[in-house]
Amino acid sequence: MDLCAAVDDELTILPGATTAVPTGIAVALPAGLEGQVRPRSGLARERGVTVLNAPGTIDSDYRGEIEVLLINHSNVVYRVRRGDRIAQIVFNRVERAEWRPVAELPSSERAEGGFGHTGR
Repeated sequence: MDLCAAVDDELTILPGATTAVPTGIAVALPAGLEGQVRPRSGLARERGVTVLNAPGTIDSDYRGEIEVLLINHSNVVYRVRRGDRIAQIVFNRVERAEWRPVAELPSSERAEGGFGHTGR
């Protein structure tokens, strides 16, 4: 779903600048769920404005207002007005992992091949 700006007045984001934009929304997600704040593709394509830490994660124990960290990659000022759709949020299930030290990892076909080693 879309996240909208909850600013009182116009908010200005200068070229190259980052701003936390309030949404006026707080959530109480059940354990095992997270919210992922993602960019709006049209805003990125048409204005050069995107979510800085995409995807931003809203943990199930967070209770504060959701703010969207927008960055202006364009060379012109971007103005955010109340009600502007600034990001999207998607809810996903997450698994909790426990770290367990081991002497050796099981082998795989890829082994230690890093970036670009998927066989393509």
